[in-house]
Amino acid sequence: MADVSNGTTVIGSDTHIKGEMTFDGNAKILGRFEGTITTKGELHIADGASCKAQVNAGSVIVDGQVEGNLHATDRVQLNAKSKLVGDLVAAKMTVAEGASFAGQVQVGPDAVRGQSAKAREQLKVETTDAAKQPETAGAKR
Repeated sequence: MADVSNGTTVIGSDTHIKGEMTFDGNAKILGRFEGTITTKGELHIADGASCKAQVNAGSVIVDGQVEGNLHATDRVQLNAKSKLVGDLVAAKMTVAEGASFAGQVQVGPDAVRGQSAKAREQLKVETTDAAKQPETAGAKR
């Protein structure tokens, strides 16, 4: 469901989505989402919403519950009722009194650049290692 008045996509409170969500603008989750979220814009997980996802966004505002890693090129804001279980990487971070957070955190412009380089290097290593593995399943001898 789209809220045309301000250009923000809204996932309703009665909605449960599993999968991959990719968008360029802003989105607000009022319901439940499980999977992967990628955006250059802002993602807002509202009070009462739950999100089990790996998130890569420009910025993230959390009022609800998130289980998964957050990566924000700009900022992450954990408001008073928020609950985050997962690792967080962001250029800037705000944590309100009452917020709950369990995980590792890296904050600052260098953390965002370093995480991106680290992720690319890890992908390169995994790809190289996979290419070196001999194929045994279904191999004829």
